Amino acid sequence: MTSFQYIVEPFSRDHDRTAFSCNEEPLDRYLKQQARQDADRSLAAVFVLVNTRSNRIAGYYTLSAISIEITDLPSDVGRKLPRYPIPATLIGRLAIDSDYQGKRLGKALLFDALKRAYDQRTQIGAMAVVVDAKHDRARAFYEYCEFRWFSEDAYRLFLTMKTIGQLLDDDT
Repeated sequence: MTSFQYIVEPFSRDHDRTAFSCNEEPLDRYLKQQARQDADRSLAAVFVLVNTRSNRIAGYYTLSAISIEITDLPSDVGRKLPRYPIPATLIGRLAIDSDYQGKRLGKALLFDALKRAYDQRTQIGAMAVVVDAKHDRARAFYEYCEFRWFSEDAYRLFLTMKTIGQLLDDDT
C-alpha cells in the first residue's frame, strides 16, 4: 500500500493553522485570520497542502474568479480574443511554510492549482490562470513555470488554459 506524505484538500475548520509561517507576514496573516471567512463567503476557494504524517499545513493557495481586460494582455494573445473582459481564474495567494521550503512543494502546489483550474474550465469559463507576484523572487518562480507578463505589469502574470492543457498532457 502506497502512503503519500502530502495531500491537497479544501481548507476546513479541522485544519490547525496556528503553526503556519512562510516568513511573509501578509500571507501568514491571511491564512490565520481571513481564509476561513473568505471560504465561508465564497470569496475564495482555499486549499491546503497537509503533511499527512504530522497533520501540519505545509502550504496553501486560493482560487477565485477574475476578469481581465483584453488590452492588458500581450498583443499576440489579445488579438485572438473578443473585445470584452475575459474570464480567468486567479491564484490569489500561494505560500509554503518555512519548514517545508526548498522541497519543491511550491511547484507541486502550483501544479495542483493549475490542474484544478483547468479541470473546472468547462464548468465555469476561464481562458487563463492569473497570478500577482509579490516580489522578484515570486515573479521568477512563476516565469520558470512558463507564466507570461501582462503588457504593462511585470508582476501580474498569466498562463493560458491552452498552455496548461499542453503542460498537463506532457506530465501524464
